[in-house]
Amino acid sequence: MRRKPQDLPRLLAELDPHADIAERHLWLIHVLEWVREAAPSIEVATGRVEAFVVAMENDADARQRLQAWWLIFIDRVDITTLLADFGFAPRTAMITEVSERIRSKLLPGTPETIDASELFSIAMPSEFDARWLNALPESLLQRLAALLAPADSQGASFWQHALLNAITYCAGQILSNGFAPELRLRMSEEARDQRPFHDLIRDVESLRIEVLHGLRTPDRLLEAERRLRERLDACRAAIGTVYNHYGDDGISVGLVFRVRQLRTRIVRIRQLLDCLTSTRPEQDALRLLAGFVSVGRERRSLRSLFANNSSLLAAKMTERSAETGEHYITRTGKEYLQMLHRAAGGGLVMSVTTLVKFGLVALTFSAFWGGFWAGINYAISFLLIQLLHFTVATKQPAMTAPAMAAKLKNINEEGAIEGFVDEVANLTRTQVAAILGNVLVVFPAALGLSMLYQYAFGTPPLDEPHATQVLDSLSLLGPSVVFAAFTGVLLFLSSLIAGWAENWFVLNRLDSALRYNPTITRVLGSARAKRWGTFWRNNISGFAANISLGLMLGLAPAIAGFFGLGLEVRHVTLSSGQLGVAGATFGWEMIHDDAFWWAVAMLPFNGAINVLVSFYLAFRMALRAQNVTGVERSRIYAAIRHRLRKRPLSFFKP
Repeated sequence: MRRKPQDLPRLLAELDPHADIAERHLWLIHVLEWVREAAPSIEVATGRVEAFVVAMENDADARQRLQAWWLIFIDRVDITTLLADFGFAPRTAMITEVSERIRSKLLPGTPETIDASELFSIAMPSEFDARWLNALPESLLQRLAALLAPADSQGASFWQHALLNAITYCAGQILSNGFAPELRLRMSEEARDQRPFHDLIRDVESLRIEVLHGLRTPDRLLEAERRLRERLDACRAAIGTVYNHYGDDGISVGLVFRVRQLRTRIVRIRQLLDCLTSTRPEQDALRLLAGFVSVGRERRSLRSLFANNSSLLAAKMTERSAETGEHYITRTGKEYLQMLHRAAGGGLVMSVTTLVKFGLVALTFSAFWGGFWAGINYAISFLLIQLLHFTVATKQPAMTAPAMAAKLKNINEEGAIEGFVDEVANLTRTQVAAILGNVLVVFPAALGLSMLYQYAFGTPPLDEPHATQVLDSLSLLGPSVVFAAFTGVLLFLSSLIAGWAENWFVLNRLDSALRYNPTITRVLGSARAKRWGTFWRNNISGFAANISLGLMLGLAPAIAGFFGLGLEVRHVTLSSGQLGVAGATFGWEMIHDDAFWWAVAMLPFNGAINVLVSFYLAFRMALRAQNVTGVERSRIYAAIRHRLRKRPLSFFKP
């Protein structure tokens, strides 16, 4: 819509109230562009607005044309859509809203419209507009209002009608969504019994009568306003109970989206009420429009959409992971030894996994199918470890990070940070124990199994060229550090999938469906069906994490290779097993091989990077979900550094 800069006289000369709708709106857009050209100086912008007002006050013909333009504008353009619906998504589905925002970015708007929302988006696209609008003095606003609507006009009545229509529209949206089954069934029983939505429209109509009635008294108007505000508080409280049941009923992006829309509409009605009952209507109206500028920018932003509507979902995902993560943190010497035993069991299983992996490589599948069957091998091994109550060290951090962040809900309480540092020490000890248990068992176990294989078949599982290739690929001198970090990302993603799967299971109440399904109860019986449902409820998160991690470890290199990225996975437990299999090929001669020792030197870095990357990503997400600020994070990091200086052994010994 932009064109070459204009001066004020030309803008006044081009004002034609009888032009077609597009030209009338283009004139308004050009006036605002002229004001916006003063950016970044707010003083210059407000000076231009004052110059416009002064010019209109001194030019009777221009003033008459402006008033005629304004009367046609308010008659033809629907202001209600701007006041009531601007900034809200017309759809409750997240995906459709994403597509709508993409469409608005690619396709320009048109001034040939009677929709005030669309026109406002075109006329006020810059954040600078909000700044200069807020800077306009009240006296200047009153002069501008007098230009548009003289004292003997119906301007004030129009503004009241527009505000009341907008309040009615918003109330209708709140009422319809408040009765939606997906929200109503998730409200608390007390909230449903109070029936806050039933009388909302009645309170709005009572306010309308008091505002528009010629003989109204201030007391009756104030009473009607008070009742409506109390009704809105009750509706907001009822909607808030939906959040309280997310833990039991699950959550979806669409549900979060709808709840946020409802709460924001309640806020909008409050803003409209403030304007309607204000003793400074011009100032409050301008503040509302200035807020619409920021709302409009946010409304067009894809990043804002994902951030706002995914924050609660992320919080719930991390809370579900936190429930699992608590089981992976040891706090006593007894628990520490138990973790060592569980990790040793996991290492034993992974030694078999390593041999199977090399067996699959020997079958010379294509890249995709080789990665697929390797992923299946990993997934089965991880599931077996879960069912046997063993553990794999690197799977823990992404689960324990949310559990750690959950400790920060009351960070400002006395001793909260110190307690959190204690948990950091507990977690570090746990990870050291788990990694040691895995590595110290998987290496000799894989070596021993490979020697048994050689004894039985007369040849080692790997020939010397392949064994040399394995040692070189695991070397500290190569890109293994980068691959270990990439593996840490996959570990983090598996924890997200675990949280999503458990939430999906709960959201759809599949445990109850399994428990009472007629076919299942007929086959298994009621008692076994109940145990079956409980089993899946307790294990769905672990199954999802293990299967997804296994498939990602197997398929990620194949998919990355398709795009020419050359990424590999470096899982510390699997790498230790591979080192043991390769060592069986060389026998005792391997201790004289530099490649072997460079591969051994990589193992502690491999484990540390796997753990740190997955933990860091999960912890950052959990901190955002808990709304922990940057200042609070600095306090946390300082406390951890202080503990490292004063009691370093607490991070390694129970």
